[in-house]
Amino acid sequence: MQIDVVTLFPDMVARAAAFGVTGRARERGLWQLRLWNPRDYATDAHRTVDDRPYGGGPGMVMLAAPLAAAISAAKSAQLQVGVRAPCVIYLSPAGAPLRHRRVVELARQQDAGYILLAGRYEGIDERLLGSEVDCEIAIGDFVVSGGELPALLLIDAIVRQLPGALNDEQSAVQESFVDGLLDCPHYTRPASYAGQAVPDVLLSGDHAAVRGWRLQQALVRTQERRPDLLRERELTPEEQALLKEYADADRSR
Repeated sequence: MQIDVVTLFPDMVARAAAFGVTGRARERGLWQLRLWNPRDYATDAHRTVDDRPYGGGPGMVMLAAPLAAAISAAKSAQLQVGVRAPCVIYLSPAGAPLRHRRVVELARQQDAGYILLAGRYEGIDERLLGSEVDCEIAIGDFVVSGGELPALLLIDAIVRQLPGALNDEQSAVQESFVDGLLDCPHYTRPASYAGQAVPDVLLSGDHAAVRGWRLQQALVRTQERRPDLLRERELTPEEQALLKEYADADRSR
């Protein structure tokens, strides 16, 4: 998979992407990263990439022309390595909220090429967005100083779904949101820590009981912390029974 990032801070992206899962996956040849600085495509001596907004107001707006030239160069490079239809994604608070289902869809296109546009300042000239951007994605309902961190989050989310990226393939299918639920609690050694013991079921060796406990805990945690996820999900009879069992036990305490 080819991922390019258009950014004013290419070193920031390159260094962060070199660590952990994304770094190992890149070493294994599962994905490639290229970085494009719009300053390299500015046409004046000062390498200007922003200007004051029409209509007044605070801050600066990124110029369309340098960004368009950087995106064009990225597209050409992707086409040369066999990407059929490079997809330009703008990381923006105004984009569609990123969900696990979307991450999986993006990761499944293993012969795809993504060009991530990391904005800065007050934003990007709307005319560039209308002519060059295929979709906008929001990481969350908050604002950060630029699109580099959201781009890195999207890269990490996609890359860890690629076959061979994780040392244990089961990790990718047992994480939060994979089946529309938050993950269950996890424990490791020692069996007792700060006066708190590991739940007995996890020490029982009964795999069926462990699976049921983990599913029940995931359901309860989701119900308590993200009820919106349960409202979007059709519960199986087993899941309904597990939630009822927990509720009944909680009332009897």
